[in-house]
Amino acid sequence: MWREILEAFPSAELRGPVDSSALDRIEGALGQSLPADLRSFLLESDGLSDEYGTDVVWSTERILGDNLSFRGDEQYRSLYMSFDSLIFFGDNGGGDQFAFVRLPERNEVFVWDHETDSRNLVAPTLESYLRSALESDGEDWYR
Repeated sequence: MWREILEAFPSAELRGPVDSSALDRIEGALGQSLPADLRSFLLESDGLSDEYGTDVVWSTERILGDNLSFRGDEQYRSLYMSFDSLIFFGDNGGGDQFAFVRLPERNEVFVWDHETDSRNLVAPTLESYLRSALESDGEDWYR
């Protein structure tokens, strides 16, 4: 499904699929389920880069590593609101991170602004997020 959607964006760089055990490992380590759309995307492609090399969707290893870092970093805890309710999965290449809210579970995509610690809704679905990010020509489409 996702590969067919992304055929409209020839510059999008898809990767090979991941095994569901990698996704189970993320869920176990974070104590939260991945959104169904993100899970199905990763089963088709372990991440997605745009023509500028920005990781629109991170690899499973980066999803796990970055989320554990955000949640466990003492400096982040003193500077920012808790990240425990979020699962980060992509970024804009300039510091802002994209995430799903998991407590309570939501399927919309939010952006975390690293300068203001704001968390704003930017897309109603993963598909909408992907289309907006890939159509943006490298600009911050979500502002």
